[in-house]
Amino acid sequence: MKGNSMYAVIRVRGRAGTKKEIEDTLKMLRLKAVNNCVLVPETDSIKGMLEKVKDFITWGEIDLDTLVLLLKRRLRGLGDVRIDNEEKLKEYTGYDSFEQFAKDLIEGKIKLKQFEKLKKVFRLPPPSKGYKSIKLHYPKGDLGYRGKTINELLKRML
Repeated sequence: MKGNSMYAVIRVRGRAGTKKEIEDTLKMLRLKAVNNCVLVPETDSIKGMLEKVKDFITWGEIDLDTLVLLLKRRLRGLGDVRIDNEEKLKEYTGYDSFEQFAKDLIEGKIKLKQFEKLKKVFRLPPPSKGYKSIKLHYPKGDLGYRGKTINELLKRML
């Protein structure tokens, strides 16, 4: 399975009344604020971390189209520089196209963290029409594992 699946993880709930070990796990996942999104490989250790903080996040497998859209609209360089065109992408990553960059990310050939000038966290606005519920788990609410439907939520946030 390694190398062909990547999770998009979005923090849905804030920190009020959060246990320290939960907050620490969220920090390790780089999810410091609500509506932050990170891309993580699908590994057993990551799955364990996601299970532990499932009451604060939602996650699922991101598809190529959604990832391309996310990169085009929300990829940032250090100093909050918008990377929204191919020239900027090439300058920061050496890649000519968002499509190829996204494809290599999903296939596990590259990782965001190997590009020092890129931010690893995507800051997203709240989804249009809001969350269903940040207290209930998917499918009734917006917490926990949601599989492919993460792409629909991400598109509402872009």
